[in-house]
Amino acid sequence: METVIFNHDAAIDEYMAVLLLTTMQNVDFKGIVITNADCIDVPAMQTGWKLQSYIDRTDIPLSLSAARGWNPFPWQYRSDCITMGDLAMLQALAPHPRWPPFPDGDKWLRKALREAPEPVTMLVNCPMTTLANVLRGRRGDSYLKKIKRLIWMGGAINVAGNLDPTTLPAEVANPYAEWNVFWDPFAAEWIFRNTTPDDFEITLFPLDITNQAAITTDFMSQLLIQGKNYRYSDLAYQSYNIVATESFYDMWDVVTTCYIPHPEFFSTPSQMELEVITTGPSQGAIVQRDGGRPVNVVLNFSDQGKADFYDYVLQQFKRN
Repeated sequence: METVIFNHDAAIDEYMAVLLLTTMQNVDFKGIVITNADCIDVPAMQTGWKLQSYIDRTDIPLSLSAARGWNPFPWQYRSDCITMGDLAMLQALAPHPRWPPFPDGDKWLRKALREAPEPVTMLVNCPMTTLANVLRGRRGDSYLKKIKRLIWMGGAINVAGNLDPTTLPAEVANPYAEWNVFWDPFAAEWIFRNTTPDDFEITLFPLDITNQAAITTDFMSQLLIQGKNYRYSDLAYQSYNIVATESFYDMWDVVTTCYIPHPEFFSTPSQMELEVITTGPSQGAIVQRDGGRPVNVVLNFSDQGKADFYDYVLQQFKRN
């Protein structure tokens, strides 16, 4: 049984990763910390609560980090958590009766790590700020010992970044950065500089692999058909339908999450020494550099892995 703590920032694909994690065998889904990055804190938390209510999994702790970033996501991205919460199936559900204020995500993460009987897997599909704040705080070394591995969706290695110059000033919209790094490059750089593989391994899912995980027409058609009989599929279809026509939107977070039960879907990770550029015209870029942090980088699917990935997700969403 693998214990997983999920840190995300409440984009639609991340909510779908929550849904997927609840279906995985041999995974002890310990809790969720939302970072207020690609979202808006109050609707992000309430949409997360309603999703868990919809699938009857409000037993999974849900909390909000106090983390703050460097380069804010565009408002048009951040509003997806509102649109998803307005879906009829979720809008009909009651919001959490005592929120806000919300449970303190940083405090919860410290407690969860401190009390974990065995080291846990940290799945981070958002900026690294929350984890960095916990590890560089008081007793950070003791929390460090409770992390077995970090799986992170972030960066771009051999492909362009995903900063859209139509949503950012031209002075900062460089072609190298990916948003989960760009939001707070200093936190990512801190993790890379202050941890080693002896502390925990990092497996990175950059845009190189996630660009290959599109929300395809066939995938959506299958979800639509399954949604007539399965509530998980219906929620997934209606949620993805909000963003499926956006050409840049991929299954960044679901594909990363699938690595936990099915590493065979992916090619053998490449061993790279990486650093994060924190300032200047390439701010937020991850670059290869001798002496950088050793990281396992997943760049491609295996030969049959891409088809297996879509089949697996569709099968897991055949649930009520």
